[in-house]
Amino acid sequence: MGYREYAPPAALRDTVECSWVVDGPPAPVRVLPDGCMDLIRMNGRIMVAGPDTNASVSPRGDGEPFVGLRFRPGALPRLLGVPAAELRNQRVPLGALRSVASHRSLVDVAVALDSEAARPETAPWSLPLLRHVTAALAGGAPVSMVARDIGWSTRTLQRHCSAVYGYGPATLRRVLRFRRAVALVNDGNPPAEVAARAGYADQPHLHREVRELAGVALSQLASGANRSTQLPSGSATVA
Repeated sequence: MGYREYAPPAALRDTVECSWVVDGPPAPVRVLPDGCMDLIRMNGRIMVAGPDTNASVSPRGDGEPFVGLRFRPGALPRLLGVPAAELRNQRVPLGALRSVASHRSLVDVAVALDSEAARPETAPWSLPLLRHVTAALAGGAPVSMVARDIGWSTRTLQRHCSAVYGYGPATLRRVLRFRRAVALVNDGNPPAEVAARAGYADQPHLHREVRELAGVALSQLASGANRSTQLPSGSATVA
């Protein structure tokens, strides 16, 4: 009972981080920003969860399980053909974006979307290059350095990041740093170590960022408070 993650479907390993389910007694589900987008079957519909800039809460009043596929950062927009920035902080029915058979499984829907040609606007990079950009920004690399590495101007990288990830590279870097911090907290590391290993200037910086992005204090994350109603961010591996 609660939130559980499973290995990604074999046919979607290049684009999907994991499949997941949340069940148990009716309760709101808190979702933390992690740089990812999800396909979710909830309340009888397939929904697209856009990239979040702060925590959101989804009701699950009747106790029906939520099941989902969490896509790697930047991967789902290339399947949808819709710029991620248009879906930022939103939950949108998939049928409003693409014509799909909603009775099919999430895996079947994702495989069908993945079989179609990607639009250059939402897939300006190959998947290996997408993973490189994500990993570089997750590691704290300066935006100018990442742009130089892939042979584009900083302005071009800014524009493409908005379409691919849903926000600019600086915001993505911030979200991925927070995601790393959440993973370290969930592993039981003390705040000072979390701040140092995740790349924060100091422990107060970590506390401020957690409060702003998670909507709860670091002590609540560390103590497991609301764990039963919280949908954790994805795994610490982002590339």
